[in-house]
Order: sequence, then C-alpha cells, then structure tokens
Amino acid sequence: MARILLIEDNDALRATLAELLAVAGHTVVEAGNGRDGLDLFGQAGADLVITDLVMPEIEGLEVVRQLRNAHLPVNVIAISGGGRASAAVYLEAARLLGAARVLHKPFTAAVLLAAIDELLPGDV
Repeated sequence: MARILLIEDNDALRATLAELLAVAGHTVVEAGNGRDGLDLFGQAGADLVITDLVMPEIEGLEVVRQLRNAHLPVNVIAISGGGRASAAVYLEAARLLGAARVLHKPFTAAVLLAAIDELLPGDV
C-alpha cells in the first residue's frame, strides 16, 4: 500500500489515526508538528500527507504551502477542528493553498479512508 506522512500534534489522535492507517495496510510515518513533518518528508518523501492545520512549530497551512510551492507530486489531506478561527476558515485556506481534500474534525474512519482511496493511485 502507500507510505503516508501523518502530521498531528495531538498524541492520542495521532496514535489512533496511525493505527487506523496501519490496519488499512499503509506504512505510516508520524510527526508531532509541521517542522518535523517537513523534515521527514524531505528525508524520504511520502505517497500522501495528512496534516493537522493548527500546530506548534510550523502550522499545517505552511506545510501545504511549502509542498505546493515546491511543486511536489504529493496529495495533501488537511484536517482541522479549528483554533484561533473556525475550522471552516482554516480548511478553506488549506483548500486554496492546494490541499486535495479537507476534513473537519471529528471525522469518521470511513470518511478518511475514502478520501485516501480517492487520492492514491491504484498501484501504490
């Protein structure tokens, strides 16, 4: 299956999502903030990036922006429950910056897995 970079600062949510993705057959690389996520992506890439938007160090909007500005051929799923602004504001900004899908927290496992299936090529 795919190599997925999961960037989420909430340890419990990151562990839950990583387990869900692993059970679905994916290899999961985890980061607790955008800076670490970008570093991990630079080291080994990924077939797909799932990033929270409100995080310490580098926020997810900056992760999306940097990946798009580098013209890297990787799809991004942006996830958010909000922060200083509503989740809708963050998610719309992520979409405008180039996120392929945006998901409002909380979302179901089925919704996340369906988004992943839509974005990954069949042979990954």
